[in-house]
Amino acid sequence: MEDRAAGAARLKALRHRRGLSLAEAARGLVALAEELHQPALPAVASVQRSVARWEARRPTMPDDRYQLLLAHLYARTPAGGVSLGSGSDFAEYLHALGLLGESEHRIAELRSLVLCAATDSGGGLLALLAPSTQARLDVALADPSQADEATVAGLAAVVADVNAEVGSLPMVRLQMLLAPAAEAARRLLAGPTPAPLMPHLREVVVAAATLGGRLAFETSDDAASRALYAEATREAGLLEQPWRQSSVHMSHALVTLYSTDGLDGARRLVDQAVRTARTGESTLTRARAHALQAELAARAGHERQAQTALGLAWYDMEAPPEDDPSPSSFSLGHLRGFEGVCELYVGDPVAAHDRFARSAEGLSAPREQVQRAIVTTDQALARIRLGEPRGAVQLLHQCVAAASATGGRVPALRLRRARRELRPWRRENWVADLDDHLMDVLGS
Repeated sequence: MEDRAAGAARLKALRHRRGLSLAEAARGLVALAEELHQPALPAVASVQRSVARWEARRPTMPDDRYQLLLAHLYARTPAGGVSLGSGSDFAEYLHALGLLGESEHRIAELRSLVLCAATDSGGGLLALLAPSTQARLDVALADPSQADEATVAGLAAVVADVNAEVGSLPMVRLQMLLAPAAEAARRLLAGPTPAPLMPHLREVVVAAATLGGRLAFETSDDAASRALYAEATREAGLLEQPWRQSSVHMSHALVTLYSTDGLDGARRLVDQAVRTARTGESTLTRARAHALQAELAARAGHERQAQTALGLAWYDMEAPPEDDPSPSSFSLGHLRGFEGVCELYVGDPVAAHDRFARSAEGLSAPREQVQRAIVTTDQALARIRLGEPRGAVQLLHQCVAAASATGGRVPALRLRRARRELRPWRRENWVADLDDHLMDVLGS
């Protein structure tokens, strides 16, 4: 109850910070509903009473419609811009909703909806910067010698925020959000930025270029993807952090695996990732590198090598340090997915299916939806090999929706491959239904 009262107090303080009376806040929500083509709200007096109830000592929770309208209200600055980053009114509003008892999933959904609207209008290109950082960045871009740690930290936060939205927003929108921060970081890295800031700034450039390379690949711009990975590899090599180099190699390896025929290029990159990860500080990065090495060995039909690499991955996962520098880079859910791939290629399809199912259950966060779609597509392949094509098609229908929501290239490629495995049943109505779904949603 104390949290709910604190949430109500924050909503009230936020309204006062905007200089809005109860009636003015109500009129603003009514106007926003009309502007956003939402169903018309009740009379202003009725909306005003709702606002008062959200701010009462025993508050009520705004319903979904009002939550979205409040999100748009506080995403806009008094000057008419958009500000969604740390320290913004929007961030304060989402925190207040959390105190009122709203779920993390719904709060993440609201954030994604507003980001989507911001990229629609073109007003969200630097919206993820904290308000105080925007002013600092303007000064630093005019004179890099004036850059400070807060400016670099703000750019790092933008890259992390965009990365966190993978799976929630289409890839092309993520590119739009990432590009201004990535370019600003490059300009500051070219200097003359104060020397103590350079390592952190270089980390931002590595993260932005790696994510940019992945997004360019997902949107079928392979030339841009290669250039961005080359930049990330070059800059990571100047950092004394082998785990970052390993992460770049792994991301590049996955893109290479899906953009070219054959395994040789991807295998070379993964072997580099394993070598650098072994000397790095991140146990989770090392586990991921071994797991990817196992997948490539399995795809090549090398069962013993695949099992050896998987064993090393499990060993790394048994006791990762609490202060691992890349804590969200790999999880048991991810590792079970790699186990399933190895079983699919050089093992038992029954075991593969079960591991894929367990992996998909563990990949529930919005950030993991692309990976969940990939794992579920592989689960469908296992069902085909078990002689259950209709069950496979049911899973593939789920994956079509996920691939469409993100615009991701890898899930779409995996879907097409699974569809090829269904050729023996191509005359069945349930395969024709899947083809219609693929055509309607993905155009193929």
